[in-house]
Amino acid sequence: MDRLPTGVLVSALLRRINDAGGFGTVLAKGDAQAGAVLVVAVERGESRLLERGIGPDGRSGLIDSTPADDLDGYWRRRRARDPDLWVIELDGADSQRFAAETLASD
Repeated sequence: MDRLPTGVLVSALLRRINDAGGFGTVLAKGDAQAGAVLVVAVERGESRLLERGIGPDGRSGLIDSTPADDLDGYWRRRRARDPDLWVIELDGADSQRFAAETLASD
C-alpha cells in the first residue's frame, strides 16, 4: 500500500489538533513527499518527542524518543543531520493520540 505524502499527513494532523481546540505548528518543514516526522507533543505542560517507527509487533507505530534533557537541542541536532525531517509541535488534549492515529496507521 502506498503512503500519503508527508506534507498531506502533516496538514491533516495540524487540522485535527486545531479542530479539537488545540494548537499545532510546523517548527521545521521537511521533504513534502517522503520526509520523516518528529512530533513534539505537549499535554498538560509535559513535552514528549514522538516519531513513526516499527514496534515490537512489526507494525508501524509511534516511538517515544524523548531525551532525558534538552528536548529543543535534540530535535535541532536531528534536523541538522536530516534536512528532510519535519518537526511538528502539537499542544492540546489528546495530541499523542492524534499523532498516532494520523501518522502511524498502516
